Amino acid sequence: MVVLVVGVVLAVVSWSGGSPVGAVLQLALFAVLAAVFSPLVFPRSVTAAVAARAGKPIVYWRPGCQFCLRLRFVLFGTAGRASWVNIWADPEAAAAVRAVADGNETVPTVVMDGESRVNPDPHWVRARLTGQSK
Repeated sequence: MVVLVVGVVLAVVSWSGGSPVGAVLQLALFAVLAAVFSPLVFPRSVTAAVAARAGKPIVYWRPGCQFCLRLRFVLFGTAGRASWVNIWADPEAAAAVRAVADGNETVPTVVMDGESRVNPDPHWVRARLTGQSK
């Protein structure tokens, strides 16, 4: 909601400054950002323990990670087929990532069908989540 409000304020400033096209573009950009970051559109993070019990693929991520953001964009609409675990909010999750990433907390790390992949190709993840590739 905050992102959308900021977008509206900037659009109003641009509009009043005589740039209606800029205002529309700014508002559109902030609306997209608000949708991408909205917990209403994107699955909420769970703990590693909850994710393990869910039986779905697990995506370990952290806020601010550009590669995690890229994965979120590609998985838009199918992200709910996986459990998302924020490694900064769950020490158990951070330890799980370090165990498969040579001691590093490299994200995104995806665990599917017992196989872990560190920073996998987002299109590979999407194909696996949608059943298009085995």
